[in-house]
Amino acid sequence: MRVAMYYNNRDVRLEEMPMPVIGSGELLVRVKASGICGTDVMEWYRIKKAPLVLGHEIAGEVAAVGDGIKEYRIGDRVFVSHHVPCMQCRYCRAGHHSVCDTLRSTHFDPGGFAEYLRVPRINVQLGTFRLPQEISFDDGSFIEPLGCIVRAQRFAGIVAGQSVLVVGSGISGLMHIKLARARGAALIVATDVNDFRLRAAREMGADAALTAGSDVIDKFQKMNDGRLADLVIVCTGANAAIAQALRSVERGGTVLFFAPTAAGVEVPIPLYDLWRDEVRIVTSYAASPDDIKEAIDLLQSRRVVVSDMITHRLGIADAGRGFELVANAGDSIKVIIDPAI
Repeated sequence: MRVAMYYNNRDVRLEEMPMPVIGSGELLVRVKASGICGTDVMEWYRIKKAPLVLGHEIAGEVAAVGDGIKEYRIGDRVFVSHHVPCMQCRYCRAGHHSVCDTLRSTHFDPGGFAEYLRVPRINVQLGTFRLPQEISFDDGSFIEPLGCIVRAQRFAGIVAGQSVLVVGSGISGLMHIKLARARGAALIVATDVNDFRLRAAREMGADAALTAGSDVIDKFQKMNDGRLADLVIVCTGANAAIAQALRSVERGGTVLFFAPTAAGVEVPIPLYDLWRDEVRIVTSYAASPDDIKEAIDLLQSRRVVVSDMITHRLGIADAGRGFELVANAGDSIKVIIDPAI
């Protein structure tokens, strides 16, 4: 079968691999759509494991069923999670599924940028969901990233009527805008340094989109009756953006760090100011099975619409171009790889 083999962000090669062989309790899934995630192009992280087949935002159909499986049949439309928690350890029981050791060690074989993938038994049991007919394969590739957004905003405790500042208007920031709007946010302001993304933020539901800079806080306050943001969502690892986010939060508010810095980067925290103003700092990574279920429901009910975020659909032979589009952060939002093209 054909795969897109990742060597670095500028070197993604079309290669051949043997078709995965499934065992008892496993599924073979034909990939119909696989989104390129911003984390796929975090080269400092990915290159340590290269060469490898990436891709975890997938939707597809069952191509073969292993012995013992009764829940799925050939032809079923499915979404599959690449990471799944055990649901039994102390972390899972405490609601911190994404730090579960099992979640951090599970994956499918080889990855979503392939014509087929093998779904291990535990991923079948805890991470495979039927794709409703109302959700296209393309939209189904948003289930995993939307699940991550669902989890993050749940951790942040977003409620209707809040003012929200989204720092960074890449794909994650835009999805945060859409979900915050669906949750009833009263004011949503987005920032970025890229004009294309600022336009996209307005189109995706932001009340205003501001070029990142020293005047963002003043402009936000003028739109919000003199107050800072109840919730600041940080979707970039840039130090300047992080510093501005920490200055933009209202007393009693919350700063949600959704995007990481590179490993080892230290960020100064104005602890006295945060302590005095009772500001909460929240982080979130990945999604639990319940978050995935909610994401499916949001897409099926069309409370969150994602089809307008797809800017490029490419075949697996053009995956390299897709990686360049995402890494360069130019005029793309969501790039989807369709192995059938």
